[in-house]
Amino acid sequence: MVGLKPSDVPPPLGVKVLSAGTAACIADLVTFPLDTAKVRLQIQGEKAATGAAKGIQYRGVFGTISTMVRTEGPRSLYNGLVAGLQRQMAFASIRIGLYDSVKSFYTRGKDNPNVGIRILAGCTTGALAVSVAQPTDVVKVRFQAQMKLQGVSRRYSGTMQAYRQIFQHEGLRGLWKGVFSNEEFYLCNIYWCFCLPDNLPCHFVSAFGAGFITTVIASPVDVVKTRYMNSPPGQYRSSLNCAWTMMTKEGPTAFYKGFVPSFLRLGSWNVVMFVSFEQLKRAMMMSRSRIEATT
Repeated sequence: MVGLKPSDVPPPLGVKVLSAGTAACIADLVTFPLDTAKVRLQIQGEKAATGAAKGIQYRGVFGTISTMVRTEGPRSLYNGLVAGLQRQMAFASIRIGLYDSVKSFYTRGKDNPNVGIRILAGCTTGALAVSVAQPTDVVKVRFQAQMKLQGVSRRYSGTMQAYRQIFQHEGLRGLWKGVFSNEEFYLCNIYWCFCLPDNLPCHFVSAFGAGFITTVIASPVDVVKTRYMNSPPGQYRSSLNCAWTMMTKEGPTAFYKGFVPSFLRLGSWNVVMFVSFEQLKRAMMMSRSRIEATT
């Protein structure tokens, strides 16, 4: 449009989807060790360790990270990264990239939607994203949970082999295992719909402030979904059975295992993601404007 700067023109859907997925991958690269530490703490105590893994105890976020580096090497912190990046390209592209379009659909193009519309749009894109990306989440969690130790058998040797093996032994239900628990978790995690104006201090405050509240509310669901997705066939009848088993065998504190790395990862991931998202959108729009100016 004549007289408008690139920053004044709303980015097209393709730019928002691609920049959201790419920004989410950048955030995952930065925060993945925290996510891996969270998973290890969440599954700890689920069943007795055997062989070379016996006696390994994780204590706190930094203790968990240092123990993994000492016993398995630094690369263990990035177990499941390939599936994690696949997940972000599928998940964030829908959840964040389509959010404005879905919100506009519900408001029929009107500006300044109310809180109810924002929640509805966040729930819609969140549920759709989980449904599409669930197989990648299952594989990611299983890779993060498996140990790279001598004497301990590994469930999967590669990402594509994991998809094939899960499908062969557990069917489509195995690839979408825990999808309802995952949707429940992300319905709790829609605070990004109410972000303050686009600047780093506001992103930082809103991400960590709301992230703490979100972690308090959603942590029990997160622990259950991690254990259920990681479980072999027959260990739990359902996610509810998984939760009941945790309560009866480990007590209510089990639902808050991995709380600190979950909170740190959630807050820092959103800061990195949204800063990257805005910068990528601006860069893509600038490139698009330059191309249009030369044609």
